[in-house]
Amino acid sequence: MTGLVPISWYLALAGLLFAVGVLGALTRRNGITIFLSIELMLNSVNLALIAYARQIAEAAGPGAGLTGHVVVLFVIDVDYDGAAGRLAPLIGVFSERRSTAPHRLDLMRW
Repeated sequence: MTGLVPISWYLALAGLLFAVGVLGALTRRNGITIFLSIELMLNSVNLALIAYARQIAEAAGPGAGLTGHVVVLFVIDVDYDGAAGRLAPLIGVFSERRSTAPHRLDLMRW
């Protein structure tokens, strides 16, 4: 049984979301906005992985596309574990300088 939406639409959406995330990460000056742009890029990769898992499941039968879903769960786990590590320095700098601008991270030097 084929899906109603072709895989190319999912991949086009994932590519568009990734491009918006890259553009946001390169052009913004606020640390939180850069952080959210990186999250958007990771979620676009997850969307592409799920689209490919669905295509594999349709081609090979039920249970074959489970690998893509497992990989997505690992990506989400690593992403949220790393989110705390990326957000902690921003909170520390904000408490000292009242700004989340990335050029203010020199506070954390030796």
